[in-house]
Amino acid sequence: MELITTANLEAPDDFYEALIESHRELSKEQSEAFNARLVLLLANHVGSQQALLQALRFAREDADDR
Repeated sequence: MELITTANLEAPDDFYEALIESHRELSKEQSEAFNARLVLLLANHVGSQQALLQALRFAREDADDR
Protein backbone atom coordinates (compact mmCIF):
# COMPACT_ATOMS: atom_id res chain seq x y z
CA MET A 1 0.00 0.00 0.00
CA GLU A 2 1.48 3.31 -1.09
CA LEU A 3 0.98 6.17 1.36
CA ILE A 4 -1.27 8.95 0.04
CA THR A 5 0.59 12.24 0.51
CA THR A 6 -1.62 14.51 -1.58
CA ALA A 7 -4.68 16.28 -0.16
CA ASN A 8 -7.26 13.56 0.52
CA LEU A 9 -9.55 14.84 3.29
CA GLU A 10 -13.23 15.36 2.49
CA ALA A 11 -13.46 18.50 4.63
CA PRO A 12 -9.97 19.49 5.81
CA ASP A 13 -11.01 22.74 7.49
CA ASP A 14 -13.77 20.99 9.42
CA PHE A 15 -11.38 18.25 10.53
CA TYR A 16 -8.75 20.80 11.62
CA GLU A 17 -11.37 22.69 13.63
CA ALA A 18 -12.52 19.46 15.31
CA LEU A 19 -8.91 18.49 16.06
CA ILE A 20 -8.17 21.85 17.68
CA GLU A 21 -11.45 21.73 19.61
CA SER A 22 -10.55 18.25 20.89
CA HIS A 23 -7.48 19.74 22.57
CA ARG A 24 -9.31 22.67 24.18
CA GLU A 25 -8.88 22.84 27.95
CA LEU A 26 -6.47 19.88 28.04
CA SER A 27 -3.20 20.18 29.90
CA LYS A 28 0.03 19.69 27.94
CA GLU A 29 0.24 16.12 29.26
CA GLN A 30 -3.39 15.37 28.43
CA SER A 31 -2.93 16.82 24.94
CA GLU A 32 0.15 14.68 24.32
CA ALA A 33 -1.69 11.57 25.55
CA PHE A 34 -4.65 12.44 23.30
CA ASN A 35 -2.31 12.75 20.30
CA ALA A 36 -0.69 9.40 21.10
CA ARG A 37 -4.08 7.66 21.33
CA LEU A 38 -5.23 9.31 18.10
CA VAL A 39 -2.09 8.19 16.25
CA LEU A 40 -2.52 4.61 17.48
CA LEU A 41 -6.22 4.53 16.58
CA LEU A 42 -5.51 5.81 13.07
CA ALA A 43 -2.54 3.46 12.66
CA ASN A 44 -4.78 0.55 13.60
CA HIS A 45 -7.34 1.71 11.05
CA VAL A 46 -4.71 1.96 8.29
CA GLY A 47 -3.33 -1.42 9.24
CA SER A 48 -0.64 -1.60 6.55
CA GLN A 49 2.82 -1.86 8.11
CA GLN A 50 4.37 -0.62 4.85
CA ALA A 51 2.19 2.52 4.78
CA LEU A 52 2.77 3.20 8.48
CA LEU A 53 6.56 2.87 8.20
CA GLN A 54 6.51 5.15 5.17
CA ALA A 55 4.45 7.68 7.13
CA LEU A 56 6.97 7.56 9.99
CA ARG A 57 9.81 8.21 7.54
CA PHE A 58 8.00 11.11 5.87
CA ALA A 59 7.05 12.66 9.21
CA ARG A 60 10.61 12.33 10.51
CA GLU A 61 12.11 13.84 7.35
CA ASP A 62 9.79 16.81 7.73
CA ALA A 63 10.73 17.18 11.40
CA ASP A 64 14.44 16.98 10.57
CA ASP A 65 14.06 19.73 7.95
CA ARG A 66 12.78 22.19 10.55
